[in-house]
Formats: sequence, structure tokens, C-alpha cells
Amino acid sequence: MVKIIDIQFLGVKSAIACFLIKSSKGLIMIETGPATSYKIISQELNNLGYNIKDVKHVFVTHIHLDHSGGAWKFAKNGAKIYVHPNGAKHLENPQKLIDSATKIYGDKMDFLWGKIKKIDKKKIQTVKHKEKTIIGDTIIESLHTPGHAEHHIAWKINDEIFAGDVAGAKIFDGPVLPACPPPEIDLEKWEKSIDIIIKENPKCLYLTHFGKTKDVHNHLKDLKKILWDWANWIKTNKNKFDDVDTLTEEFKNYVNDFLKNLNLSENLINQYYAANPPYMSVSGLLRYWNKKNKH
Repeated sequence: MVKIIDIQFLGVKSAIACFLIKSSKGLIMIETGPATSYKIISQELNNLGYNIKDVKHVFVTHIHLDHSGGAWKFAKNGAKIYVHPNGAKHLENPQKLIDSATKIYGDKMDFLWGKIKKIDKKKIQTVKHKEKTIIGDTIIESLHTPGHAEHHIAWKINDEIFAGDVAGAKIFDGPVLPACPPPEIDLEKWEKSIDIIIKENPKCLYLTHFGKTKDVHNHLKDLKKILWDWANWIKTNKNKFDDVDTLTEEFKNYVNDFLKNLNLSENLINQYYAANPPYMSVSGLLRYWNKKNKH
């Protein structure tokens, strides 16, 4: 049984989730959200009759701060953290991650993400592609799924997949949208990762942004299309404007028009933007095309 925990990021509901699974050897958490949401998660666990120290195993899909920024707090309370081999070094020594994020968020770093601290190497477990981790009566299989990030893992339990960002963001009855932040967006790898998930034939996807979707085939088909729609919009328009700020504003208008044409409410649109700010995708897709042009 999977319990979806809404971490209410910055007070916004249904933008970021983490997932709680009860095993015969302690609680398993998939994703932690940022450190700023730790108190909400702790309170939710208390409401369910648990303590934060009951969480013995934490599986993160990747080391972006909205997914694993709070992992060190769980490790400090005794949890083992499972992560892609390329992400482990950033949990052990997060300074490069902090420096990179600070370039993007500036003086909003602490407000958004809170403190980011080292995790003891003994508390970090790296996991290979297709490797299975057995925790009591629960088997968690690792699917290395780069594209959104080189160190991305989707976690499979039985016939359900916890997809992180590789399966995009979908909130309630809204559309699926890709999250394309810098620095590692690779659309060709992303497409192959989507195909990995399709091949697994899951009955449902658990999305960190946000919740559960059962229409897996159409969800992933739509994601592939809109991923390239966004990328090609950036490719077509990146030289039309004098500066990145103007390009970003135009891209936000493009996304806004798309969402409004689907009759999404302002509140739901704002939830999408809290989960997946358009300016991040402009930066990521610009970097993608610039790297392509150099080769």
C-alpha cells in the first residue's frame, strides 16, 4: 500500500509528493522533498502513527533539491539513502550542488530549499540499473532513466513505477508537462528512458509532481510529443529575442496559452508553475541546443 504525502511546498498543495511504503522491515520512503518540507513530512508521519525514525530506507530518484534536498535529515535519523552511482558523491559532499543551485536561485536558496548538509558515506547505497533491493517483503528494482538528469532512477515495486521526473509532471486532470532544468537535459536519452518505462508495462505511475496516474500509455505518448514541442519552440525562437528574459516571458506565455486552452483554472496553473517553473525549462533547453550546436 502506497501513501502519497503532499509536502505542501511553499504552502502550495499538490506540487511535490513523496511516497511512503510499509515493509516488514521498517518504513520505506521514496523521495524526501527539500529540507524546508521536513517538518510537514514528520507531522504527516506522526498523524499516521509513525515517527521519523521509523523510516529506515529512503530511495531518491535524483539529487535535484525538490526531490532529495531533505535526504540528509532522514540519514541523520538512521535511514539508508539509495541513489544512482553518479548522484552519490553529491549527497556525500553537496558543495558543488549548492554552488550550482545558488547560480539559479541566488538569495532565495534558503527560503526554497533550507539547509543542505553532507550525508555520511556509510548511509549511502548506490544502485545499478535493474538491480533489485530486498527489504523484508518488498522488492524495489532500479531503472536507470537518464534524460532529465544523468543520474536519474525510476523505482519499480511490483507493477508500479515511481517515476521521479522522467515521466513528467501531471497534476489532477491537467496535461503532462516535462521538467527541463539545466544542466543535463538530453532529449534523445530521455526518449529512450521513456521507452524503458513503457517496456516495463506498469499498471500505474507515481509522479513526484504529482500523485498517481493509471493511463500510462497515453501519458507517456503525450509526454514524448510535448517534450519535443517545447524543445522545438525554444530552437525556433531562441534567436528571435534580444535577451533570455524576453525569451523566457514569451515561453511562459506559450505554456500559459496551452494550459488555458485546456480550461485549466488559475489555481491549477499556479500549482504546475510551483512544481515546474517555465524559466527552468528555458535554461535547460537552451543549454541542450547550445551543446548540440557545438557538436
